[in-house]
Amino acid sequence: MSLHRPIVLDFPETSKKKMSSTKKKKMSQGLTSLQGGSNKVFIQRDYSEGTSVKFHTRLPSELEGLIERQVFESTINRLNEFFAEAEKGSCSTYCEGCIGCITAYLVYMCSETHYEKTLRKISKFIASQNERVYNPKGLQVIDPTYRGLRVIEISVLDRPGRT
Repeated sequence: MSLHRPIVLDFPETSKKKMSSTKKKKMSQGLTSLQGGSNKVFIQRDYSEGTSVKFHTRLPSELEGLIERQVFESTINRLNEFFAEAEKGSCSTYCEGCIGCITAYLVYMCSETHYEKTLRKISKFIASQNERVYNPKGLQVIDPTYRGLRVIEISVLDRPGRT
């Protein structure tokens, strides 16, 4: 008798939810929003070039008419550049890692890593973009670090024509 048997989970039809083709298409493009006309839009990670932190740059249909495509793409492209910079290996980042290892990582109590410094830059960039571009249009970009770098959340604060 074999100890290794495949586990097959069979759920009743009532528990299986079918996903609409529109939702499948949006998810494949990296776009999702909450159900029921919610006021949040999520920009998904783009894994087409590996597992490095990169987000889809396509403007979600939920934001069309609320923000210009070029402005949105510019913001996301700049965020992607920041994350590429944070993950880039250089002589200083390798030395930083070696010093951390030698000091049992106690050095990080006194100094920030290159990655942490870049995350701080990203937070400042998002805050300035919200203040200058997004908030006047009734939108708020949420820092992706608050969502575990999985998504960029954009909240619609004030939608014109909405009661």
